[in-house]
Amino acid sequence: MKSLKGAVIATAAILAMTISLFQGTTARAADDKGPIKVGILHSLSGTMAISETTLKDAMLMLIDEQNKKGGLLGRKLEAVVVDPASNWPLFAEKARELISKKKVDAVFGCWTSVSRKSVLPVFKELNSILFYPVQYEGEESERNVFYTGAAPNQQAIPAVDYLMSEDGGAVKRWVLAGTDYVYPRTTNKILKAYLLAKGVKEEDIMINYTPFGHSDWQTIVAKIKKFGSAGKKTAVVSTINGDANVPFYKELANQGIKAEDIPVVAFSVGEEELAGIDTKPLVGHLAAWNYFQSVDTPENAAFIKKWKAFTKNPKRVTNDPMEAHYIGFNMWVKAVEKAGTTDPDKVIAALPGIKVPNLTGGMSEMLKNHHITKPVLIGEVQEDGQFDVVWQTDKLVPGDAWSDYLPGSKDLVSDWVGLKCGNYNTKEKKCLGAAAAK
Repeated sequence: MKSLKGAVIATAAILAMTISLFQGTTARAADDKGPIKVGILHSLSGTMAISETTLKDAMLMLIDEQNKKGGLLGRKLEAVVVDPASNWPLFAEKARELISKKKVDAVFGCWTSVSRKSVLPVFKELNSILFYPVQYEGEESERNVFYTGAAPNQQAIPAVDYLMSEDGGAVKRWVLAGTDYVYPRTTNKILKAYLLAKGVKEEDIMINYTPFGHSDWQTIVAKIKKFGSAGKKTAVVSTINGDANVPFYKELANQGIKAEDIPVVAFSVGEEELAGIDTKPLVGHLAAWNYFQSVDTPENAAFIKKWKAFTKNPKRVTNDPMEAHYIGFNMWVKAVEKAGTTDPDKVIAALPGIKVPNLTGGMSEMLKNHHITKPVLIGEVQEDGQFDVVWQTDKLVPGDAWSDYLPGSKDLVSDWVGLKCGNYNTKEKKCLGAAAAK
């Protein structure tokens, strides 16, 4: 009797397992025929909404354009949008929601480095893919992240070189002004080391940090004005992020600081931010990016035309992080086509070496360190809120994950193809920790 009962239980267990496996196979098959989900992780509210909302719209346009081409792998793309609301811990929660609950195949998002740092553990744990479209401080290379914005050697260092040159005004005194978080602090650490190596004296470098959303700039701008009155050509290198830029530039104008007196070169101010302020007093101030809307190429003209048509707003502007999403999205599409699947491991393996057109007329390539090749452009603010390109590199610059000017970084390289490591020490001949999971 016990034997018969045991046989019945065993048979039932096998049947249940078979049904479960069948259902799992059916579910996967159905999923393979369903839409490919693309996560969009950008702040639509809070202090960073001024910069990030347009990136959400850009991604919606890119997804719409791809669907008009027939989708990807014979399947439609579906945008899944969340709002982390400029709340850094919430970025991690929303990333987990996108990957675990919404089952997205890749995520395009984040702006600030603190938001990127917040989500990194989630992407590593759940083995998903993040395309990060904004300039950042470097000192990082993760297997699950593809950095389509500028590393410091693709923005900050060339901007300082330009200002040091005769064309840039032969600047001798430097104000490093930033928002108080990891990107400005690390970038300024690199820039200070670079300036000192170039012979700039310690007393000729002023560093100042303010919180997100800072609005009372009167005292700080007065200090900048005083610092710039020492008889040496002075410039401000700005890593101020988000809506704090609006009152900062207004206060510069209020105190009569003009570009010919103390030029400001910004790393986080583009066409979108300038659309919200009176730009007339700011004419001549600078920004360093890898793209400007004013770039005259057929690729850019077509992109702008599609953007204005998609948003149904002829006044909507384009900017650098939008181009970074354009590049990253097209690279992801090509990698998925190459891999024949959206499986993260296979797409991650397929991405290095992928080349796609950028909007400045060249071909950007995804490198083994998960950064891309980009041109560097310096633009001067015009009255209409656009930029006149006053300088640019002759060729595309490969993104460097690790700075040559920091003692702890100069011996590190990133290579996720051969070495399968994000921070390989060339002197010690070993990976220091950011090794491939597989």
